Amino acid sequence: MAELPDWIADHIQLYLTDPEKAHYWDSALGGSSGMVATLLLTTAGRKSGEPRMLPLIYKRVGDAFVVIASKGGAPSHPAWYLNLLDSPDADVRVGAQRYRVRARTAEGEERDGLWQQLAEIYPPYDDYQISAGPRQIPVVVLDIVESHR
Repeated sequence: MAELPDWIADHIQLYLTDPEKAHYWDSALGGSSGMVATLLLTTAGRKSGEPRMLPLIYKRVGDAFVVIASKGGAPSHPAWYLNLLDSPDADVRVGAQRYRVRARTAEGEERDGLWQQLAEIYPPYDDYQISAGPRQIPVVVLDIVESHR
């Protein structure tokens, strides 16, 4: 597994030690401005089966969390998205709250509407789609299966 950049590893560590503080992230680090809400997604590695964590910008929509599999506009999907395709059940932390979720990829009008909502929160997503070339960046809906304290 590729080593994570320090700023991502630091965000994960903060989420594990002070989840309320980690819930909001300064998006200037990613090319935007302002504080944005983040969750900590834990997937099972598709090859190793080991837990893999990553903080992601999200929006709560009904009984689900929506995230974007942008990988900063890279031409390939991020590993966490490939992990979810292989095994859609995952865990998320939103601040101190924990959830078991099941992932699905939004399609068609649902995807377009959710994309717009997330791009309003984090405008660089539109630039990422241009950078990604022919790859359509997935919009992932994390439907809540169970809530934990």
